Amino acid sequence: MSASGAPLRALTLSALALVAIAEVFPYVWMVSTSLKDMAGVTRFPPALWPAPPHWENYAKAWASGPFLRYAVNNAIQTVGILVCQLFFGCLAGFAFSKLRWRGRDVCFLIVIACLIVPPQVRFVPLYVLFSKLGLLNTYASLIVPYAVSALGTFLIRDAFLQVSGDIVDAARVDGAGTFTMIFRVLAPIVRPTLVAFSLFSVVCHWNDFFFWPLVMTTNDAVRTLPIGVAMRREEGTGDRWHVIMAGSMFVVAPVLVVFAVAQRHIIRAFTFTSLK
Repeated sequence: MSASGAPLRALTLSALALVAIAEVFPYVWMVSTSLKDMAGVTRFPPALWPAPPHWENYAKAWASGPFLRYAVNNAIQTVGILVCQLFFGCLAGFAFSKLRWRGRDVCFLIVIACLIVPPQVRFVPLYVLFSKLGLLNTYASLIVPYAVSALGTFLIRDAFLQVSGDIVDAARVDGAGTFTMIFRVLAPIVRPTLVAFSLFSVVCHWNDFFFWPLVMTTNDAVRTLPIGVAMRREEGTGDRWHVIMAGSMFVVAPVLVVFAVAQRHIIRAFTFTSLK
């Protein structure tokens, strides 16, 4: 590296380090608060790390509500939405990229237009529909509204476009059906894109709180983790922040694990198109 490039590299690394600290610090503070007692939470100036750490806060948070049930509900909702989005996204992506039919481009523009429609616009019609169908407080009410993703369709269609049509033609000559071509030929090739989108979907719906699960669930039968943690705050009148932060870790920790496992696939997804 030339001498003239060293200051620029140092400046870049410094800026990246500041961004990383800004992103990571809230999680560090959450863990720190979850291990303090009430006196440590209200202490000024605050201490970054408690001495000693109070690991019993996690037991208190777990015992404060049916968190195992919340976690199971959250997992069912998140996995159900992800499976539906990947399935329908692959079907739509194949239709928009490898099939020729009248009105294809117009239909794809409509799909793209869905990306700019705020989800709040659908709130009242969907609520009325599910209420009349008697689907409130059911897994269907949490999964079906998100079963199809315009973003997923767009990303998968773009990834399928990068795959040579000769591969599809060869599979068709070998007698492969449509589902075989999609899920056994194309899907493995674009796996980085599928994994990256899966991560976005999991993070979004695992942490979903305000828009849909909050109004579609009125009891613990299908209530999810973020709502359960918020309910503990209301019951605790907002004072037991150390217990609330311990409960929040139940929501955050699985997402961090998933991201750590899938991050290399995200990088591959971003470089997939350029490598093609």
